[in-house]
Amino acid sequence: MPTILVGIDPDRMTEEHLAQIRESAPGYDVLFTQNEDEVEAALAEIEIVVGDFPRDWLSRATNLRWMQQWGAGADWLMRHPEAAEMDFVLTSASGVHAIPITEHIFAFLFGLARNFQGAIRDQVAHRWRKSNMHDLFELPGKTMLIVGVGAIGEQTARVAAALDMTVIGVRRAPSVPAEGVTRMIGVDHLLDVLPEADFVVVTVPLTNETVGMFGEREFRAMKPSSYFINIGRGKTVDQAVLVRALAEGWIAGAGLDVVDPEPLPADSPLWDMPNVILTSHYSGLTPHYDDRALSIFLDNLRRYQDGEEMRNVVDKKIGY
Repeated sequence: MPTILVGIDPDRMTEEHLAQIRESAPGYDVLFTQNEDEVEAALAEIEIVVGDFPRDWLSRATNLRWMQQWGAGADWLMRHPEAAEMDFVLTSASGVHAIPITEHIFAFLFGLARNFQGAIRDQVAHRWRKSNMHDLFELPGKTMLIVGVGAIGEQTARVAAALDMTVIGVRRAPSVPAEGVTRMIGVDHLLDVLPEADFVVVTVPLTNETVGMFGEREFRAMKPSSYFINIGRGKTVDQAVLVRALAEGWIAGAGLDVVDPEPLPADSPLWDMPNVILTSHYSGLTPHYDDRALSIFLDNLRRYQDGEEMRNVVDKKIGY
């Protein structure tokens, strides 16, 4: 019997979740496991995978036709380029992060605007000190440059526009508009617009094209008063150059949820920089994550069984 492998931590799946999958998959044996021995024993029957699957076994899963990721990023394809030629459709959970990551981006911006990074250091030191008004700023009237206008970038643009900010978007297909984006450009014009931005928000996935996307040329193009926010992947940035940019005043500050490497080494200068807010790559976490991801999977499962085009199909050669 064809099998659907659900490789998701059992602690994250409620009985209701499991029942929904079973009810939506008549004619399939549904295997809930992350045990490699159990997965290997079922390899010949596995037609659909949702969640984790040993990437080195892809070539052995000869009946695999569709893999639904539980997350959005597909940068594992950079380590397994052979998957691009394999006969299975890859879909992601793109969109599941849009609300929490947008809130995380604005948490960075509001925190930097109100000098919360300084206030927290003062709180830890039991030091009462008021910020200077010249250390503070307001968001309305500022220009945000969103590099990578996917589901997260689109949600961020809508919120930014509601706060009376001007939004410039950068996406692979600049002819495709997005609500809240005043001007959309292609990646080849990034250097042209960096000098206009008060905030540069990076949401691009990690692909062969985006590795090291931000280096000395890009940071020197930014205004000394601008802030850099990265919630995508740490490897899209030359981190040594970013440290220099922050230390030497090429830019005013940064909010970083991703770094390279992770965990960030204890001796990294980023820990102690007064103009940096760091979080440990949790911007996408939300209590609603699994419900949203399951909704995407169940919708795609119906589409797969009905022969319809699925949502969030990843171009395995490009990487997103």
